[in-house]
Amino acid sequence: MKKILILAICLCSNLFFHSSLFAEPSKIEIKRTDDGGYYLTVNKKPFLIKGVIYNPTPICQGYDYEFFNDKNKQWLVDGKLMKDAGINCVRIYSTGEDIDKVKEFINEMYTKFGIYTIVSDWLGLWSYPGVNYADSQFQKNTKERILKIAEALKNEKGLLMWVLGNENSYTFSGKICFWTCPEIDKIKDLRQQIEKRATIYYSFVDDLAAEIKKIDPNHPVALGNGEESFLNIASKVCNDIDILAIISYRGKKFGNLFEHIKTYFDKPIFISEFGADSYDSYLKKEAEEIQADYIVSQWKNLFYYTVFSGNKQGNCLGGTLFEWSDEWWKHNEGYTPDWCIHNVEAGWSNGSYYFDIKAENGLNMNEEWFGIVALSDKKIKGTAIDQRIPKKAYYALKEYLSRISKESARIK
Repeated sequence: MKKILILAICLCSNLFFHSSLFAEPSKIEIKRTDDGGYYLTVNKKPFLIKGVIYNPTPICQGYDYEFFNDKNKQWLVDGKLMKDAGINCVRIYSTGEDIDKVKEFINEMYTKFGIYTIVSDWLGLWSYPGVNYADSQFQKNTKERILKIAEALKNEKGLLMWVLGNENSYTFSGKICFWTCPEIDKIKDLRQQIEKRATIYYSFVDDLAAEIKKIDPNHPVALGNGEESFLNIASKVCNDIDILAIISYRGKKFGNLFEHIKTYFDKPIFISEFGADSYDSYLKKEAEEIQADYIVSQWKNLFYYTVFSGNKQGNCLGGTLFEWSDEWWKHNEGYTPDWCIHNVEAGWSNGSYYFDIKAENGLNMNEEWFGIVALSDKKIKGTAIDQRIPKKAYYALKEYLSRISKESARIK
């Protein structure tokens, strides 16, 4: 009798922790206004993506850190801060190996804080021995892996959407992770080679999107892309893609991005990565006020192109800001002793961030300083978690999101 009772308790406990297996998933839909605008609904209620990218790498940790497996559960600290700021969504770059841990994260962010998760995947980018989207075996292996993830997570109530790829479009020209095949090599013209890579890649992603939607009809699938690059080619082959997830670092505003894309690829857009760092590389000092100014300006511009602003032709669904917390490992990614140092050296140049473009060699983008929350090497009392220190950008974003929540136009 005791054995039966113990077994029953274990089973009930297991069902409790995996209750999402029996829960109805949230139904995420894309709606269109009579004037051609787009917006998301979650269980039939209009939803504006007010998100951040979440990769809470602790001080002295690096690229191989997987926060899902961290017994400290940093998200239980961060989730409260996010909720207080009006953030309703996080985007993760990948799921790692332990899918049950990812389920736990998604479930706890949703049930404890009402925060949804956008699940992304690099599609092999940065993996060893490297990507080759022209290789049939690589495609097969990638597809099998992604579909297993979709099957495992599709019923999570806190799941918002899938994003396939991130900046993979930069591989077409060999800017990162060069790949080719005999069919491409036969082409003499360099531009035509690049366009062939784009066609091969986007066709693969569209096929993958179609397979995901067979498994999971409740969540849209987005194409992750670096800026507008090669979307004109994607528009010809991506019939099963629902949303364009665009990385864009254009300074304080996004220019003609929303209008221009709509002329040739009329899909809803969400800005999947944008932001500003909080270090002035020219004056060599912290610049929290400037970061806050840029982020609020970006959000104002982004919000204008949503139907929630009253723009009936708005094709923007919202955005996920890069990023939640600073990452101290990014300047010297492979040099572990440097992961305990908050470096001030910039890694790349972008003239749209004009306040410090006069830095030496024009290097003004500081990868270690993009968080709206700073980290301290002191720990939160009673934990092994780095102290969180919200920056001025956090408070400015909190004020702005609160204001637009009150001012948002009613969707009809």
